[in-house]
Amino acid sequence: MEYLIGVVLSLAVGGMVITVGFDRERAYYPILLIVVASYYVLFAAMGASGRIVMVESLVAGGFLLVAVIGFKSNLWLVAGALVGHGVFDFVHARFIANPGVPSWWPGFCMAFDVIAGGLLASRLIRAK
Repeated sequence: MEYLIGVVLSLAVGGMVITVGFDRERAYYPILLIVVASYYVLFAAMGASGRIVMVESLVAGGFLLVAVIGFKSNLWLVAGALVGHGVFDFVHARFIANPGVPSWWPGFCMAFDVIAGGLLASRLIRAK
């Protein structure tokens, strides 16, 4: 069910963003990447140790770095990182034991991230 909710919500948000024109701003998708990457830090702060907060912060920092580099140079990096974050959601629990993460979050976030990355990719293709 979390996958379906992620798909529906991402399409609804994406549709609104495109209709209103928020995604015409170059910063929109990099900021979205920063926000989605920060949630694991929040979950760690809510239910894990300081060590897990640090690990999650380092991972989020990597996505933040890609968001900044992509914003400055090539938005394809951001599209790839959004999809990459979706893949990360799928394997997160295998590598980082963060008890603050709700059981439904990885599936929801994976669906949302992959579609958001796809929306950016389609926008970049149409812009050519």
